[in-house]
Amino acid sequence: MYNATYWLDRVVDEETEEVIQEGTDQSAGHFNNMEEGISDAHLATAILLISASLSADQVATEEQTITLGNSESFPFNNSVETVALNTARNFTDYTVEAEVLEHDGNVGDVKIFSRLLNGFKVAYDGSAKTATIKLRIKGGM
Repeated sequence: MYNATYWLDRVVDEETEEVIQEGTDQSAGHFNNMEEGISDAHLATAILLISASLSADQVATEEQTITLGNSESFPFNNSVETVALNTARNFTDYTVEAEVLEHDGNVGDVKIFSRLLNGFKVAYDGSAKTATIKLRIKGGM
């Protein structure tokens, strides 16, 4: 870690030329300390940029709109649809938010299941004949 050097100016009385204050020695020890501090700052900046890049991947949102159909009569339902992700994930802990845009009947609950790195399945458990759903996928990178 960088230890700051507090530099002092050399102060000399103009009339008597007596040294009132010795200045900080301009030696390799002081200049190398400064170089180490500059190097530490560059390293810290690089680490922050890498961290910000990884965080940006985690909060980047992929959006898809799908239409699910159900040809069965209630209480049966065959609205299961497989959704392929545009960007494959590294982990299956991504979140999927579902927003029902249009529907023909009671949609019920939208269920997200069978998560894989490259996709997942979506279904609703209501009696609607069709439902258009916007999916927002975040994380998993």
